[in-house]
Amino acid sequence: MSMIQEFKEFAVKGNVIDMAVGVIIGTAFGKIVSSFVADVVMPPIGVLLGGVNFSDLAFTVKEAIGESPAVVVAYGRFTQTVIDFTIIAFVIFMVVRVINSLKKAEAAPSAPAAPSAEQMLLTEIRDLLKK
Repeated sequence: MSMIQEFKEFAVKGNVIDMAVGVIIGTAFGKIVSSFVADVVMPPIGVLLGGVNFSDLAFTVKEAIGESPAVVVAYGRFTQTVIDFTIIAFVIFMVVRVINSLKKAEAAPSAPAAPSAEQMLLTEIRDLLKK
């Protein structure tokens, strides 16, 4: 089997395509959550904390001198990223939880089927023979 044919078989398997779709949707979802945190969640929190814009929160380690830029630790952006991660992780947790509960519901053993008419008749015959 040639390497091209082997790669073709690998690339068109359902799992690879499902994973690619998941990565694309996950990336888009990450952008949505980032926008949600930066544009919806953080501004009210900033107002509650006295009008602070979290993306501007930083402290300067070294001032800019001439053409060399300042060395800045932007902990506000880091805080936003942590909140992004927390929201995304929580949503993924909830999705996995729902999927697992659906799998458990499918795997739950069903009640045994009622005996057929033949089995009922044979049971009656057996009971009569015992008497």
